[in-house]
Amino acid sequence: MRLQTDKWKEFLLGDLFDICAGIYHYPEEYEEGLTPYVSASNENNGISQYINLPPDFIGNCIVTGKVGCTAFYQSDDFCATSDVNILRAKNFTLNKNIALFIVSVINVSENYKWNYGRQCRVGDSKEIVVKLPILYDDKTDYPIIDYNSRFSEKGYVPDFYFMELYIDSLHSKMISTKNPNKKFTFDINTWKTFSLNHLFTEIYKAEPHVKGEMNIINIRKDNSIHFISRTEENNGCDGYIIDSDLSGIEKGNAIIIGDTTSTCFYQENDFIAGDHIVVCRADWINKYTALFIKTIIDKEHYRYSYGRAFKMDLIKNTKITLPSKEEKPDWDYMENYIKSLPYGDRI
Repeated sequence: MRLQTDKWKEFLLGDLFDICAGIYHYPEEYEEGLTPYVSASNENNGISQYINLPPDFIGNCIVTGKVGCTAFYQSDDFCATSDVNILRAKNFTLNKNIALFIVSVINVSENYKWNYGRQCRVGDSKEIVVKLPILYDDKTDYPIIDYNSRFSEKGYVPDFYFMELYIDSLHSKMISTKNPNKKFTFDINTWKTFSLNHLFTEIYKAEPHVKGEMNIINIRKDNSIHFISRTEENNGCDGYIIDSDLSGIEKGNAIIIGDTTSTCFYQENDFIAGDHIVVCRADWINKYTALFIKTIIDKEHYRYSYGRAFKMDLIKNTKITLPSKEEKPDWDYMENYIKSLPYGDRI
């Protein structure tokens, strides 16, 4: 599932939740027990210890620390110090998945704003603005408006079902591997230095395309083509294109480099490129050797930025050290190394 954050809308936590402070208990009031005692700690789901007092608060809620505003979901009944704010859903039914989605949004947007000198108290928590996915009309693609304004003054309705499904989609079976978890011995004394210009038979600029001028979709379909940009995410894929009549479609099995970002990825499938994409080709490239080389080239990343772009001449003259055999790169060794890694059999 893809997060289309450009379509999300703002909500006040005070409109979504009833918020109150925790209740402090002096150490002489309790001993070790079974009730979670939640504090402003950013570890162990906020639970600092377990005590023998009856719970002050019912579970299935979100708690935030006043220092740092670190958010956690509390499933079980608990006690909480006065350094904690408790957020209980107002006009919707909270569950673990919805809570984890909102907790993640709070932690990303708020943690850096609060500290001992600027604590996030109950009143502050009510004024926190978070962006969340909302419900849209399927036919018009306009936001569905709740004229009772139960969730926001503008009437936007959070898409709680999407939040639940998104978190659920993250829970998957662990990928299995038949490869043993053992180290592959490197004898770097046998490695040799090679320039990229001598490793690749072709290094050239891909024909640039402007993303805003094309029909970009966010979900891959059978007839779609990858749109590759300088993004550092999703293997450089910034969306998918249905129109196969575009010029400049690049064949797959290539290594691409973003020349202003020094991002480097292996492209197995055919693709269309955005601006500043350099394509590198050679007959030794396959997904295993390419991943080995990509990892080595990534070590050059720190040298370059927008102020010192990784342009064509610099790319061609860049030297990297590789396993070698008879003064040539040992491609078999590199391929076998990648295949030998845990999960290398799942590539």
